[in-house]
Amino acid sequence: MTGHGAVRAGLAAAALLVLPVLLIAAATGIATQQAAACTAQPAPTPLALAAIPARYLTLYQQAGRQYGIAWEILAGIGEVESNNGQSDAPGVHSGANSAGAAGPMQFGIGGAAGDTWGGAPVHPASEQTGGYGIDGDHDGVTDVYDPGDAIPSAARYLILHGAPASIDSALFAYNHSEAYVTLVLAWAARYADGGDQAVAAATGPACTPAAAGPLPAGIAGKVLAYAEAQLGKPYQWGATGPASFDCSGLVMMAYRAAGITIPRTSQQQWAYGRQIPASQVRPGDLVFFAGADGTLTAPGHVGIVLRPGVMIDAPSTGQDVQIQPYGPDGLTGYTDPAAAGT
Repeated sequence: MTGHGAVRAGLAAAALLVLPVLLIAAATGIATQQAAACTAQPAPTPLALAAIPARYLTLYQQAGRQYGIAWEILAGIGEVESNNGQSDAPGVHSGANSAGAAGPMQFGIGGAAGDTWGGAPVHPASEQTGGYGIDGDHDGVTDVYDPGDAIPSAARYLILHGAPASIDSALFAYNHSEAYVTLVLAWAARYADGGDQAVAAATGPACTPAAAGPLPAGIAGKVLAYAEAQLGKPYQWGATGPASFDCSGLVMMAYRAAGITIPRTSQQQWAYGRQIPASQVRPGDLVFFAGADGTLTAPGHVGIVLRPGVMIDAPSTGQDVQIQPYGPDGLTGYTDPAAAGT
């Protein structure tokens, strides 16, 4: 075959080669846009600005960004549970209510409410209690009455119970009442610019976790379970837990929890794992970036893939372990450490 026929054939073959790349890129772009919609934080309405104390509003928004939960959902919980900390009812600022719940977000500390907080209502952050309470403001104390701890703890609780996609079931787990779920979502819609549409965008099908609720089985599930348990802990360069982590320290310890030993640094982890294309990425795989102190061939940052376009990572100094979307900017690629050497 010669002449124009050969040229056409060559162009057609090239198109067939390019098409899968374009489809993968398009899919990645769509996934990233969907992830961004899930973590979007709408502006507060005038009602929210008037009704929510400034400190609480700031904490709701901070926890929303950190955990990928719409801040208005947290505000809805705070409104129903304690009028955003402004209630003088028993248990809000001290002690517990008749069911054994305490603090502005009303975590169980005993009695009928159970002990969802974990340990004493106020305890050193170094204590490993097994509850949902965390030292969200990093003052060394995990305090159920302190909104700086209670609000991010509530966000963590929701994430671990299926939010943002399964927000109804996560809220039902928080308080076993359908009426409660309806009331929280109603307040969330009143507080968010865009109302019901804003809430729906942050809790819609695009936000469905990779495993549609439960963690995946096997190694990936163990890796993600460990990583999710570290949400809210501060970044510290060189740290490998249990109180703080850097990006590669979190990854190393998450895989160690799954029975797999991988290298310590992001550069070593990139070289160690089996590199995989975007089309084959699964929850629990690693995603690498050039970062502030690396390059595209020696990445300086790493995260654990939670679902397409979303990862768990320890970002940088001053930030906490969090769930956040990622895009193509600075992205080096993906690896599957469990398949290293295969």
